[in-house]
Amino acid sequence: MPKKKILVAPLNWGLGHATRCIPIIKALEINDFEPIIASDGSALALLKKEFPHLKYYELPSYNIRYARKGIFFKSKILLKSFKISKTIAEERKLTLDIHTKEGLSGIISDNRLGVCSKFVPSVFVTHQLNVLSGKTTYFSSKIHQHYIKKFSECWVPDFKEEPNLSGKLGHLKENHHLNIKYIGALSRLEKKDLENKYKFMVILSGPEPQRTLLEEKLLHELRDYPEKILFIRGVLEDIQTKEIAKNLTIYNYLTGEELENAFNTSEYIIARSGYTTLMDIAKLKKKAFFIPTPGQTEQVYLAKRLEEKGLAPSCKQNHFDIKKLEEISRYKGLAFDSGVFNWTDLFSLF
Repeated sequence: MPKKKILVAPLNWGLGHATRCIPIIKALEINDFEPIIASDGSALALLKKEFPHLKYYELPSYNIRYARKGIFFKSKILLKSFKISKTIAEERKLTLDIHTKEGLSGIISDNRLGVCSKFVPSVFVTHQLNVLSGKTTYFSSKIHQHYIKKFSECWVPDFKEEPNLSGKLGHLKENHHLNIKYIGALSRLEKKDLENKYKFMVILSGPEPQRTLLEEKLLHELRDYPEKILFIRGVLEDIQTKEIAKNLTIYNYLTGEELENAFNTSEYIIARSGYTTLMDIAKLKKKAFFIPTPGQTEQVYLAKRLEEKGLAPSCKQNHFDIKKLEEISRYKGLAFDSGVFNWTDLFSLF
C-alpha cells in the first residue's frame, strides 16, 4: 500500500520556520508517511540539506526585507501588503497543482497562509495567534485569525498552561473557532552531556539587512574577547565555510549533528529572540543573551517577557556592548521539557 503524502510548507522568513518543521518531517517518516517539501529561498535550501532524499517544490517568495531602522519596519510591511496578498493567491494555485500531481492526503503549513486545500485536511502551524503590531494589534490579529480559520486545525508549538514560551502571542482569551491544539515546544536538537569548548555561541538568522548589521556589530565587539567563541552567521550557501580569527571560529552555517554539538559544547548563547531559537535553547536548558530584531514587535515582546521572568537578559541592537554579557550569570536560563503531543494522535487527522 503506497504511503500517504503530506505536503510540509514552511515560510521563508529567517530559518526558524524551516528548522522547527524538521522534527515534524522526521515524525511523519517514522509514522510511515511520505513528506513532500515546499518553500523558497534559504528555508528550502536548509531542508534540502537536511532531507536530500525527499521531493521538493518551490513556492513564490514573500520577499520581505527589514528596514535598516526598526521604526520603519511596520510601514514597510504595510507597503508590501498587496504583494503579500498576491503571493498568498499564487500559493493557493500552486498548492492545488501539487495536490493534483501528487495526490496529497494532507497539508502542514508553517505560517504560509495560502498553502491549504478544501480537498484534504490542512494544518496551520504558528505560535502567533495574536500578531503584535502596536496600535494595530487588534486588526493584525483578526486578519491572521481569519486566514487560520480556513485550515482544519491550528497547531501551536507551545504549552497550553503556564509556564509556557509564547505568552499572549500563542494564547487567546477565547478560542475563536480556530480548532487549536497545543503540541509542546518543537526542537530539532537533543541535549548531550558534552564538555564546553566555547564560552559563547553566536547564532544569527533572519531577513536582511538586519542580520548583516548585527553580524558586523557582534564581530567588532567580540574580536578581542579572551575566551573561545563559536560564530554561526546563518547564511545558507552551497559550500560550508570555516574561518578562524584569533578567538573566533566562524561558520557560514551548521546543520544537523554539527549544529546540535555546537549548542551542546557552548556555555552561553547569543541570538535573536526568535521563537524557534527560544524553543531550541529551552530544550537544551541553556543560558542566553537575546538581541531582538529592531522593529519586530514579536521578538521585542518575547525578549522582554523572558527578562521580566528572570530567565534571560536582552538589549536593543544599538545598545549592545560586550560588558552586557556579564548579566547572563544573574539569570536562571531557559529550561522547558519539549513534551511534544503524541504524533500518532496528531497525524490521525490525515
